[in-house]
Amino acid sequence: MAVGIFDSGLGGLTVLEAAQKRLPDVDFIYLADSAHAPYGVRTADDIYELTCAAVLRLFDAGCDLVILACNTASAAALRRMQEGSIPEGKRVLGVFVPLIEALTERDWGDNSPPREVDVKHVALFATPATVSSRAFQRELAFRAIGVDVEAQACGGVVDAIEDGDFVLAEAMVQRHVDALHCKMPFPQAAILGCTHYPLMHDTFQKALGPKVKIFSQARLVAESLADYLQRHPDKMGTDTKGKFLTTGDPVEVSQRATQFLKRPLTFQSA
Repeated sequence: MAVGIFDSGLGGLTVLEAAQKRLPDVDFIYLADSAHAPYGVRTADDIYELTCAAVLRLFDAGCDLVILACNTASAAALRRMQEGSIPEGKRVLGVFVPLIEALTERDWGDNSPPREVDVKHVALFATPATVSSRAFQRELAFRAIGVDVEAQACGGVVDAIEDGDFVLAEAMVQRHVDALHCKMPFPQAAILGCTHYPLMHDTFQKALGPKVKIFSQARLVAESLADYLQRHPDKMGTDTKGKFLTTGDPVEVSQRATQFLKRPLTFQSA
């Protein structure tokens, strides 16, 4: 067994890297659905079907637990999957919960009524599909009241990052932050609602200003995973060595992933 981490492309590698640092004794199998990336411009039904296929592939590889290290998949597919398409004994977790726990400073297991929190104005930067799903706002409403969330769909940023064109990615981030400021001039906090975006953390921070607190997912998801595995050690697994899988061209994806994380990575065909 091993813990599976899934993303439509390479963004989930930011979560994988943080998880490996936090849990060095855990084996991980990473699957990138590179052949169908990006998910952020696809329909909800399409995202659901692709996510289900990828998760089943990770279950077949020996994983009992899969992390959807993709906000778009978490937004468009997770709840639907949890309602009936996950085999008994398997578990799929998304990436919204750790963010909301951090933003509201309350554990997900705290089922008391929604209450006011210190942060009132939140900017959400995400893919078009994540923004249109309103999944983040829906989940936040169960935990907090009085929080104004202004979402900005960041079209093109994922493509630029996946292509390794960080000059273009920086320009696009600045453009999207400018658009957000037209709707919310003074956000108190910002959510980087895509696992690609931590690579652009400094660019977002510079564009937003030093007073805006940025919540980025990689470290939060890694800490949440460590807590979950401590409570559910049967989902950790020790019998399968970690590996990298892709539905795309393994050579091309390996080259891009090596550039992405700045260390050698070798992908195999999924």
